[in-house]
Amino acid sequence: MAGQPELKKPEIKLYNTLTREETVFKPIDPLNVRMYVCGPTVYDYAHIGNARPAIIFDVLFRLLRHVYGAEHVTYARNITDVDDKINLRALRDHPGLPLNEAIRLVTEKTETQYLEDATALGCLDPTIQPRATENIAQMIEIIEKLIAKGHAYQAEGEVLFDTKSMADYGALSKRNLDEQQAGARVAVDAHKKNPGDFVLWKLSSHNEPGWESPWGRGRPGWHIECSAMSQRYLGEVFDIHGGGLDLIFPHHENEIAQSRCAHGTDVMSNVWMHNGFLQVEGRKMSKSEGNFVTIYELLHTEKFGGRKWPGEVLRLAMLMTHYREPIDFSIKRLEEAERLLAKWPAADAGDASPDAAVLNALADDLNTVAAVQALHALAQSGNAAAFAASAALLGVEPKETEVDEAVAAEIDRRVRARLELLKAKNFTEADKIRETLLAEGIQLKDGKDAVSGERVTTWEVRR
Repeated sequence: MAGQPELKKPEIKLYNTLTREETVFKPIDPLNVRMYVCGPTVYDYAHIGNARPAIIFDVLFRLLRHVYGAEHVTYARNITDVDDKINLRALRDHPGLPLNEAIRLVTEKTETQYLEDATALGCLDPTIQPRATENIAQMIEIIEKLIAKGHAYQAEGEVLFDTKSMADYGALSKRNLDEQQAGARVAVDAHKKNPGDFVLWKLSSHNEPGWESPWGRGRPGWHIECSAMSQRYLGEVFDIHGGGLDLIFPHHENEIAQSRCAHGTDVMSNVWMHNGFLQVEGRKMSKSEGNFVTIYELLHTEKFGGRKWPGEVLRLAMLMTHYREPIDFSIKRLEEAERLLAKWPAADAGDASPDAAVLNALADDLNTVAAVQALHALAQSGNAAAFAASAALLGVEPKETEVDEAVAAEIDRRVRARLELLKAKNFTEADKIRETLLAEGIQLKDGKDAVSGERVTTWEVRR
C-alpha cells in the first residue's frame, strides 16, 4: 500500500529440542540462513501425517524469507529414495538397468505425487530437494572419516557407528547409553561392540541391490543420508534442522553423532525443531484401524468424510493447532477450517506488509494459533491488502469459491424452505436457516420480483 510505513522486522524465537528452551534465533550468517528438513520416503503415497512437517516448515521458510530476504534463505528438504523395499522393487521390475536408474523409475510416480501434494497444500518449493541416490559418494566419504577417527568399525558385513566413542551421545533425546544395554529395548547383536551401535553401511548379497564401496558392494543405513546431504548443501554446521517428533530417536540422534564425529564439530545444527504427533479422529493412524489416509486421497477422493477437501482447508486445519502440540485430524476440524476460510476475502496484497499481530505471533515460536486468530480479526477489519499480505505469510490464501451442483441444489432447497417459513410468518425458524447458512459462508439477500412483487431470495458465497 502506497505510503505505508515498513514494519520493523520481528525478533524470532524458536523452541530448541536440543536445549529444551525457547531462545532468540541468531543465524550463523544472516546473509545465508540455512534449514534442513527430513522429507518423505517415496516408496508409497505420502499420508496426512507427512503433510504436517511440510506445512509447518513451509511457514517457517516463509517467515525467514520475510525477515532475512528470500535470496538469503536456503531450505533443503530431502527425498529418501534409498530404502530396502524400494531397492528390491527396482531390482525386480528393472533387472537390466543400473540401480539408480531403476530406482528413479520405481519412485518417479510417488515422488511426483508428493511434490504435487505439497503444492496443493500451499507449500513453496524448497530451495534444494536432494535425492539420497545422488549422494552415495558423499555418504561413503563420511563413513570413511568415521572409521579413520575411530568412531566406526566393520563387523560381519556391516560398518557400524561406535556409540561409546561419543561422550555425549544421546544429548538430543536425553537417553543414557547405559539404559540401552542388554535387556533393554535395543536389539542385541553379537557382532556389535555396544547394543546401541547402528548401521552405517551393510553389504548386499548377490541377489540384493547395492552400490560399490571400499567395504564391498552394499547399501547405506538409514541415518547416514541426511548427514551427507545436509553437509553437501548446507555445510558442516547450519542453522535449523526440522522434522517430526518421531524422528528425535533414533534418526536425528544418529545424524548428530555421524556429523559431529566426522567433522569434529560441537553441533550439527544450532536449532532442532520437531512437530507433534498426529491422530485421525482421536485414534492413532494405521491401516489396521481403518483410518489411514493419504494426502492424495484427501484432495482427490471421497474417502474422508464422503467428500474431497481443498488443499487450503487441509493447510488451515493443520495451522489451527500449535506445531509442537499433538493434533487430532478430524472431519469436524476440517469443516471448522472451511467455514473460517469462507469468511475471509480473496484479495490482492499489492505493496502491503503483513500485519504486526500476525507477524509477531509467527515470530513467537511459530504460534500459528495466535496468527490465525489475528488473521481472522484482520479479515473483519476491511483492510483487504494487509489481510492478503498476512495470509500469504501463513500460506493460506483464500480463493473465490466455486460451489458444485449438488451443494448449490441443497442451498436452493434450504432457501425455498425459508421462503415458505416466511410466508407462514414463522420468522424464528426462517432466521435459523439464514444464520446456519451464514455460518457456512453463504450470504442471503432478500428482495422483490420487479414484475410480480413477490419476495425473492438470492445467495452468494461470502468472502
